[in-house]
Amino acid sequence: MRRLYFLVPDVKSASAIVDELLLARVEERKIHIAAKDHHELHQANLPETNLLQDTDFIPAVEKGLAVGGGTGILAGLVAMSFPPAGLIIGGGAILGLGLLGAGFGAWVSGMIGINIENSQLTKFEEAIKQGHLLLMVDIPVSRIDEITGVVKKHHPEAEVSGTEPTLPVFP
Repeated sequence: MRRLYFLVPDVKSASAIVDELLLARVEERKIHIAAKDHHELHQANLPETNLLQDTDFIPAVEKGLAVGGGTGILAGLVAMSFPPAGLIIGGGAILGLGLLGAGFGAWVSGMIGINIENSQLTKFEEAIKQGHLLLMVDIPVSRIDEITGVVKKHHPEAEVSGTEPTLPVFP
């Protein structure tokens, strides 16, 4: 999955683009709009961003899983090498500590990431403050050219503003 970014001048254009994306069989849950005034989006019944798009929650959880899992496995190996109080520790302990570390790391880093603004959106802050809308569309890599073409063909006022690297499938 990739995320396409389009800067759109107003709610009318955003509404028309969303309708065309829906006709092009893009699921509504894959379309998100960031705006200075969310009241306008709500009135126009447009899909607004949520915590997953507004914050660095997903990247933080990914990093926490990796670091916590690695730390847990390392702790398991150390415990196996130097068993406490003469206990015999097997491979299950390493796996258990790895999973425990991954879960704890994901939880802690997720709590931190949910309080940090999405680093991918910082380059659009000024345009959003000036009243533009940021339309984000999550699509498979194979549809990038098709969806970009649909938007540019009917809406030359929409500025194609880039593509985000591979997104996790679960959000």
